[in-house]
Amino acid sequence: MNIEEFRNYCITKKGVTEELPFGPDTLVFKVMSKIFALCALERLPSQVNLKCDPERSVELREEHDGFIIPGYHMSKTHWNTLYLDNLPPKLIIELVDLSYDLVVAKLTQKAKTELNALRL
Repeated sequence: MNIEEFRNYCITKKGVTEELPFGPDTLVFKVMSKIFALCALERLPSQVNLKCDPERSVELREEHDGFIIPGYHMSKTHWNTLYLDNLPPKLIIELVDLSYDLVVAKLTQKAKTELNALRL
């Protein structure tokens, strides 16, 4: 999966916006103003940061040693950096969904109600 495919998948999710708040080299995806994914636009190999639950993070890092690492410039407990070129697209999609779901679960009730009212 390349960065464009990654981007295309992220923006299909309900309530997602994309921004460049950290400058032109880092694309950020938010659901209801909360970050669930970041991708480095100028780095090779292509890499993205996704939120993950701590236990699963450890498992993924062990299983995909060197291709899933602790989150670059993020909480090492709750974020992973993925090297897209070295991972199966199905796994990447699964981890995008997990990151999105973890962020949605922590939204306020008001934000969840607004999200549920949105159309895809």
